[in-house]
Amino acid sequence: MQALFDQLSNELLEDLQTKYECPPDAVAHIKAMMAHTVPGGKLNRGLTVLHTARVVAASRGTPLTKQQETEAAILGWNVEWLQAFFLVADDKMDSSVTRRGLPCWYRMPGVGNVAINDAFVLESQIYQMLRRHFSKSPVYGTILDLFHETTMQTEVGQLLDLTTQPIEGPVDLDKFTLKRYKSIVKYKTAFYTFYLPMALGMVLCGVNDDDILAAAKEICLSMGEYFQIQDDYLDAYGAPEVIGKIGTDIQDKKCSWLVVQAMSRSSDVQLAAIKENYGIDNPEKIESIKAIYRDLDLETVFKTYEEESYVKLSAMIEAFDSTQVPHDVFTSMLSKVYKRTK
Repeated sequence: MQALFDQLSNELLEDLQTKYECPPDAVAHIKAMMAHTVPGGKLNRGLTVLHTARVVAASRGTPLTKQQETEAAILGWNVEWLQAFFLVADDKMDSSVTRRGLPCWYRMPGVGNVAINDAFVLESQIYQMLRRHFSKSPVYGTILDLFHETTMQTEVGQLLDLTTQPIEGPVDLDKFTLKRYKSIVKYKTAFYTFYLPMALGMVLCGVNDDDILAAAKEICLSMGEYFQIQDDYLDAYGAPEVIGKIGTDIQDKKCSWLVVQAMSRSSDVQLAAIKENYGIDNPEKIESIKAIYRDLDLETVFKTYEEESYVKLSAMIEAFDSTQVPHDVFTSMLSKVYKRTK
């Protein structure tokens, strides 16, 4: 995968020089930006495309050719590029500090607000790569549609997340409902993290049955909800040196699963404390919220939810029609996220 990343990056840098007449300093900036923002994560989304394609092809008795392996890996890297686009923008919007154990891109020397344009560049690069490598493929249109639709879905999720609370002023806890939370999670995380990579791998191997894709989407969205709730839990309970970032959900007024759960379990005194302290960037106030989480034993609440989710997802996978898409496509992803620590 790393060798392919270098190839794709070099192709994009060559385009900057030849098609877009960029001078050396601009090319160097984009090269550094891609290296900082695209690789470095676990690559689960990108590898899921490749794994899905391999499993589907093998189940039909026709393992992927070398060319098909390369195409699946390219699509995987395109999903990672999409992830980078979202994260660069999200980190700037949230004023986050670290990402994957490094300073967020906008916090790197000489970057700042240029990161906003860099996010746009990352998104545009996806379509440059797809045109270069898939424009003659019979599934090119379907692939484009998947990327465009997933981008819109994720941006809607980000909108719901950002507008749950006013940028200025006190927190409005009335908006912190489980229904609102589930909508944010579905659109901001589940589609691009789970459904997009699995759907790309399926489509590349000729799976075009609407019922199969719809059933796969249902499993992916449920897995995405579980994944984001894990993320919310780790934001408060995970060690920064392990998860690769400093959690900021409390001071950022996020409609987190933890605060939604806390509100439904709090006494009047605890609820008043949440209203007084949530969403304020002050170490003592942040700690007071975490103390309420501990008093309510939300760690146990989460672990109970995690086990229930695993049972539910396992049952959904077992009920899935595996004649076109083997269960391993889903079980392998579930095994990666179950009880993850980062």
